[in-house]
Amino acid sequence: MRASDAIVVEELTKRYRGGVQALSGVSFTVREGEIYGLLGPNGAGKSTTVRILATLTRPDSGRAVVAGHDVLREPGQVRRKIGYVAQASGVDRWATGRENLLLQGHLERMPGRELRRRVDELLQQLGLEEAADRLVNTYSGGMRRRLDIAMGLVHRPAVLFLDEPTTGLDPESRALLWADLERLRAQGSVTILLTTHYLEEADRLCDRLAIIDHGRVIVEGTPAGLKAELQGDRVTLEIEGDASQAVRALDGLPGVLEAVSNGSEVVARVSEGATAIPLLVTALERAGAAVSAVTLSRPSLDDVYLHYTGHRYRGEGEPEEASLAAGAARRS
Repeated sequence: MRASDAIVVEELTKRYRGGVQALSGVSFTVREGEIYGLLGPNGAGKSTTVRILATLTRPDSGRAVVAGHDVLREPGQVRRKIGYVAQASGVDRWATGRENLLLQGHLERMPGRELRRRVDELLQQLGLEEAADRLVNTYSGGMRRRLDIAMGLVHRPAVLFLDEPTTGLDPESRALLWADLERLRAQGSVTILLTTHYLEEADRLCDRLAIIDHGRVIVEGTPAGLKAELQGDRVTLEIEGDASQAVRALDGLPGVLEAVSNGSEVVARVSEGATAIPLLVTALERAGAAVSAVTLSRPSLDDVYLHYTGHRYRGEGEPEEASLAAGAARRS
């Protein structure tokens, strides 16, 4: 473990009662001061990983070190170094925002004067000053979530775990929370491990991320780097009828690197979009699939997920199975 590593995870496995394999050899490293994301659909193993790192669940095997302490041998030291914000809000709705933060600080045994200064600082940083002395049951969902994060930060942890922090928030509240997290990163005082099933959130916030699928880390890297590895353009063709058979018409077509069907869409990754579009349309129409619309774009994290897992990404649930065209170039 390097001095600059805030979290080191090596070959974690976890099987729940009933035979559900939640983790199958998960490994990754988080550097100090960065926002690191675990991206994957619900059920991929993200929350299980975070609960193990926060000493709330024991792994069946493997090793994890957080802020220099082993989570199995030194759980007490780990807990003193971390903040943990679960998916479900942990605030007392019948206390004020300030009272929630003071109570959290008392539980962390912070001295009174230091605690009061820290509470004022967090209320200001997270835009809760004006609402500080109102009951939390009057807060919006976004305000409650910012208070959750403030409670996780009150004792100045070295590492902050955020498990699906923006799930259930409206787009405006989500954007405000993203801005708060970006300010925390700019301060460089805390390492953040973030789980999310939102592609846009991972792309915007994470310095690096790991894509998790069925309890395994499929690929790891920066959002920009992962997208850059997928050469070429993305062409989405809307067709009339079922695309699952039509996609076969693209097999072996020059310039087509990868192609899948998704309902009434055919999505192809091609070496040169402008050149490939006429060829794609002609091939599909010869196969009896009338093309009603065409969209050209650069590769996204959605394409990265497809490339490495073989299925389209559906953030709110399990990934949708996608039919890979024969001959598509894809890493195993």
